[in-house]
Amino acid sequence: MPLPTSSPHPSEPLILGILGGVASGKTRVGMRLAGSKGCLIEADSLARETLELPQLAPLLVEAFGTEVLDGDGRVRRQVIAKRVFADPALRETLEGWIHPRVRARIMGALVEAQAAGAEPIVLDVPLLLENDGEHGLARRCRHLVFVDTPAALRQERATRQRGWPDDEVSRREATQIPLSHKRERADFVIANDGGDQELDDAVDQLRAQLGLT
Repeated sequence: MPLPTSSPHPSEPLILGILGGVASGKTRVGMRLAGSKGCLIEADSLARETLELPQLAPLLVEAFGTEVLDGDGRVRRQVIAKRVFADPALRETLEGWIHPRVRARIMGALVEAQAAGAEPIVLDVPLLLENDGEHGLARRCRHLVFVDTPAALRQERATRQRGWPDDEVSRREATQIPLSHKRERADFVIANDGGDQELDDAVDQLRAQLGLT
């Protein structure tokens, strides 16, 4: 696929956005794309850290009950996940607490990466397209990369690695833009239906196409 010649923000370094389904391997792709000279900004990690902020604990207990915290006062994320994906109103409340804080941290990380001269900057943000009207991150990406992984394989990975029930992946994705639309929006598609080495080779080929060394 030919590379677009224009950039949303010509003065910015190369910013890449990762798209794909739940448990598709986006983070592995993002890390390899970033390489040693780039920077991966992973929203899920920032969200996990944000959930542990002391000022959120009383709000979480009020919304989810005392079982949301373990004996050490740490957040039981599985309790939250079980509830919010079955209760849209509760999910919206939680996102109202979490998303602005995560968004601010992503913007801060972008500024730091640019100041450090990192390139490419890779955004692994699950709701990159869904919330672009609020954060504008997709518009700052020069290219979008879709990680194409079969649904059965994604569910198998989620069950094996995360202990999720058989319908959890489809349940979570039902709250997001359809994968077919994300794939259409992407400038590049990387297949992740084989082993790790095959995936790494595919990412390396894309890095070469993008002129990354």
